[in-house]
Amino acid sequence: MPKKPSSALRHHRGGGGGGEGEMATVLDIKIKRANKVYREGEVLSGVVVVTSKDAVQHQGIWLTMEGSVSLQLSAKSVGVFEAFYNSVKPIQIISNTVEMVKPGKMPGGKTEIPFEFPLVIKSNKVLYETYHGVFVNIQYTLRCDMKRSLLAKDLSKSCEFIIHLQPQKGKQTPSPVDFTITPETLQNVKERAALPRFLIRGHLDSTNCVITQPLTGELQVDTSEVAIKSIELQLVRVETCGCAEGYARDATEIQNIQIAEGDVCRGLPIPIYMVFPRLFTCPTLETTNFKIEFEVNIVLVLQDDHLITENFPLKLYRI
Repeated sequence: MPKKPSSALRHHRGGGGGGEGEMATVLDIKIKRANKVYREGEVLSGVVVVTSKDAVQHQGIWLTMEGSVSLQLSAKSVGVFEAFYNSVKPIQIISNTVEMVKPGKMPGGKTEIPFEFPLVIKSNKVLYETYHGVFVNIQYTLRCDMKRSLLAKDLSKSCEFIIHLQPQKGKQTPSPVDFTITPETLQNVKERAALPRFLIRGHLDSTNCVITQPLTGELQVDTSEVAIKSIELQLVRVETCGCAEGYARDATEIQNIQIAEGDVCRGLPIPIYMVFPRLFTCPTLETTNFKIEFEVNIVLVLQDDHLITENFPLKLYRI
C-alpha cells in the first residue's frame, strides 16, 4: 500500500496561482521524475498541490493509480464481428486507491501532499508498456479527487505517467536484410508487363530493432526507365484485436519520412535512417486478446505516379 502522507503536509501561506476576484481551489499533481517514465517494481512519487485563497472544507482527498488497455474495432470490422464488438471491454492492468487526507479543512494558500505508489501488480496481471495506438491504447494515469459538500463541486485532476518494460534478457542478434526490387519481385501486380523497368538494391542493417536506436540501412537506384519523384520510409503499426469470435487486423501509418527528392543519381547509395517515435511505438507485443506489431515500407513514387512498395516486418524490443 502507498504510504499515507497526511503527517508530512507542507504548507505555504499566501502562495498560489492567479485568478480573477475570489480564487477557485485548484488541484494539481506533480510527478517527481520530469520525464514521467517508470519501470515495474519502482516507486512512483510526487506531490498533490492544493492551491486556494481561503480555507477549503472537504470530505477527503483520494489518489487513484490506474492502468488499462482499451481496444476498439475499425469501422470495417464492426459489422463482421458483432459478437466480438460487445466483448471489447477495457482490460484493467492496475488499480489502486488511497485516502491521502481525511475529511476536514485545508488552509488557504498552497499545500503540498507527498505520495508514493509502489508499481507492484497482482501475480496474474502483466504490466504492458505505454502505447498510444489507433485500435489499441495502453495508458497509465494518476487521478486525484477532492470530495466536497453538496453545494461545492468535487474537484478532480488527472495526469499520465509512462511505463517502460524491463530490458529483455538475453542478447538479441541483429537480422540484416538485403533486398532487390524489380517489377518481377513486386506482389499483387495485375499487369506486370505494363510496369516501367527498374532495379533498386539495398539493405536494412537489422529488422530486429532496439526501440531507442534508429532503423538504418541504405538503398541505391541502379536503373529506372521512368524518372523518380520521391523515395520515402513509411512506419506502420499493425494492431490485432481478437477473441474466440475472430480477429480484426488493421494496419495504419505512424510516420512517413522522405529520404530522397526528385530523380536521384543512379548507383548512388542513399542512407536509410528512421527514429522510432516515443509513445506511438512499443516493444512488439502479443497477448491472447491483442497484438501490436510494426512494419516499415520503402516507397518509391515515380514521375507517372506509380507507387513501388517493399514491405519489411520489424521486431522491436527494449534493452
